[in-house]
Amino acid sequence: MGLNRPNLAMDNAMYSEELAVAVRVVHMACCLCQRVQDGLVGTSSEQVKSKDDDSPVTVADWSVQATVSWILAEVFGSQNVSIVAEEEIQTLSKPDSADLLEAVVNTVNECLSEAPKFGLKCPDKALRTSQVLDAISRCNSTGGPKGRHWVLDPVDGTLGFVRGDQYAVALALIEDGKVVIGVLGCPNYPMNKEWLNYHNKFYQAMSKQSPPASDSWEKGCVMYARRGSGEAWMQPMVLGDQKLEWPNSARLIKVSSIDNPAMATFCEPVEKANSNHSFTKGLVHSVGLRKQPLRVYSMVKYAAIARGDAEIFMKFARAGYKEKIWDHAAGVLIVEEAGGVVTDAGGRPLDFSRGIYLEGLDRGIIVCSGAALHEKIIGAVYASWDSSNL
Repeated sequence: MGLNRPNLAMDNAMYSEELAVAVRVVHMACCLCQRVQDGLVGTSSEQVKSKDDDSPVTVADWSVQATVSWILAEVFGSQNVSIVAEEEIQTLSKPDSADLLEAVVNTVNECLSEAPKFGLKCPDKALRTSQVLDAISRCNSTGGPKGRHWVLDPVDGTLGFVRGDQYAVALALIEDGKVVIGVLGCPNYPMNKEWLNYHNKFYQAMSKQSPPASDSWEKGCVMYARRGSGEAWMQPMVLGDQKLEWPNSARLIKVSSIDNPAMATFCEPVEKANSNHSFTKGLVHSVGLRKQPLRVYSMVKYAAIARGDAEIFMKFARAGYKEKIWDHAAGVLIVEEAGGVVTDAGGRPLDFSRGIYLEGLDRGIIVCSGAALHEKIIGAVYASWDSSNL
């Protein structure tokens, strides 16, 4: 199999083919997720399982992982592809998961059959169950400081996904410990910032009542960047029977120019399980942030900052929790190339070269639209840290 060569503006640049494939396969994965989410919301579906850490995993998680894994292996050769990804096949392989496995296989084949719509080739015939399981389990790399490693979070923010809200499909390429490509698919991220204040189900209801009249009503986008380009791009989702014709109405995105904390919008995680909200809340007050926080699931927070919809995102993990590279790699690069700053709380760049975890992380992660805000946040962290109970 080969790629139908896209006409990319950066065709002569490094990683142009890898970026083209990554953007296209994330578009595919987003369409897959939309179909699965439409079937999940409001139902007590057997398509949701719990992992060992009690976090939910769905048909979409496994199906996206299998789809992305298969496409990357077919384009670049399975012997050349190392993939670090979140899901394993233990749950799927259990005898009581036969119906779930069948749903995954059907979902993968339905998605792959539409590959030509995205400029990719589909399989000659439907994948067998064993092939789908192989594609999922092939994503067993642990990354590291040498070589090329694709990093995938098939559904980042599964809780938001299950609830019919925000989530992301995140794919990055790491080479010799550095993130060189980042692609972030946000199927429920509205083109109009104001719609972020509403639950996605309300948005869907409103969209049905009043047909889209402009791009302000459009929902769903794919953002991407290549290291060193100084550019981050956003494409609208490919809907219905549309084909992905490059550049697919892509437009440059830039971070906000706001540098006054009183005017800045702060992105706050919805999930409380792994974050220290009390320390963050105190920090927000000490820095002088006055606006209502934007509460969104998953790496959509990185998308909001890259596009200028918010200026600050901070995450301070609870004791014992270790950040994983697939939760940050794609988003970090996109924010940086859009003009933002991402470091740990000590002001150091995040280290993606040490396996599946962000080892050596100093207290937490600070994402800002610019250096001035970033310096104020870092200063406030040092001033507040001793008095916190983190």
